[in-house]
Amino acid sequence: MEHTESAFPRGRRMPRDARRTQVLAVAQDLFASEGYHHVSMDDIAERAEVSKPVLYRHFPSKLDLYLAVVDERGSGLLAAVEAALAPIKNGPVRPGDGRAVVHAIVRAYFDFVEGAGESASLLFESDVTHDAAVRVRVDAAGAEAARGIGRVLVDFTGLPAPQATLLATALVGLAQSGATSRLRTDPGLSVDAAADLVARLAWGGVAGLIRADYDYDLPG
Repeated sequence: MEHTESAFPRGRRMPRDARRTQVLAVAQDLFASEGYHHVSMDDIAERAEVSKPVLYRHFPSKLDLYLAVVDERGSGLLAAVEAALAPIKNGPVRPGDGRAVVHAIVRAYFDFVEGAGESASLLFESDVTHDAAVRVRVDAAGAEAARGIGRVLVDFTGLPAPQATLLATALVGLAQSGATSRLRTDPGLSVDAAADLVARLAWGGVAGLIRADYDYDLPG
């Protein structure tokens, strides 16, 4: 018997927003575990217990659904990075803030991966690479995070914006690969310990680029 939106769950109609959230969660799990090319809309509809017409009313195609999942994951990552940058962007810069912000950025990636699990791979290791426009969309969160971090590094280092953004991209890559490796290999470190270890490595590189005449805004 075909499932319908009104028949799930337990014969009660699910509100549209709740249904969309449920479908996104199901699709996220399937895309993360099976890969984009090995998951069909039939698979998603069956797992979500909705009919295909209902599924297509929410998402016109599998690619639309995939990108919606990617956007949701990306929004979570950007929110974490923005929170890490807030002490520098929203207040006076004091000695020691640079190290704290680098640590917070690295920790943001570790926390994101810890919470997202394998679904983090939808941002970091997407298997949808055949279309350049799609690739740009998939990479959007990481690129935006790097631009935000780069703007902070311009102030700290005095480097031109393109160079600071390149350094920020490298920092993002370090945090991202470290967090993903911990998730998959389980080195026996807590999130705190692993993030601190990688942040120390990152700060060792950034600290060597801090300009000598950096004007810290100290309280009077």
